Amino acid sequence: IHPSAVVAESAQLGEGVSIGANSTVEERVVIGANTTVSANCYIGYKTCIGSDSFLYPMVSTREFTEIGNRVIIHNGTVVGSDGFGYAVQPDGSRTKIPQIGKVVIEDDVEIGANVAIDRARFGKTRIGKGTKIDNLVQIAHNVVIGENSLIVSQVGISGSTTLGRIVVMGGQAATTGHITIGDQVM
Repeated sequence: IHPSAVVAESAQLGEGVSIGANSTVEERVVIGANTTVSANCYIGYKTCIGSDSFLYPMVSTREFTEIGNRVIIHNGTVVGSDGFGYAVQPDGSRTKIPQIGKVVIEDDVEIGANVAIDRARFGKTRIGKGTKIDNLVQIAHNVVIGENSLIVSQVGISGSTTLGRIVVMGGQAATTGHITIGDQVM
């Protein structure tokens, strides 16, 4: 643990965990054995990270995020930011709808640089086991991505969309919200 890192007393760090310079690990975080949290990362309240994972510099995981084993997250990615939800008022103004769910990233996932994965409004935004996500991807609230899918750069997946297993979305593709895409669709 680098001397400039701030690690809460209630955090539980497994054997061989490395915490880089200027990183913050909040209260009640659990980090599994042999996981590396590089410099300038933020690990939010009650986040759980499995074993043998690697977070590159400047990754942020917001509160209640669950990250599996052998997960790699590249620079600048934000996991668990608020979903984009607003209620329209009679005067046309918008009021923020609280986003109180979380993000679950299953085992063996790799997430590229500067990806944004929003927390669910309720429930979970889920990234399935073995999925690979390229740089500059937006995954909205309550999205479910099935196992072993491939999401290429600049893809946007709108809220409450479900992708099946082994789905491939090519660069700059996008979905509308609240749809289901079946297994093995390209």
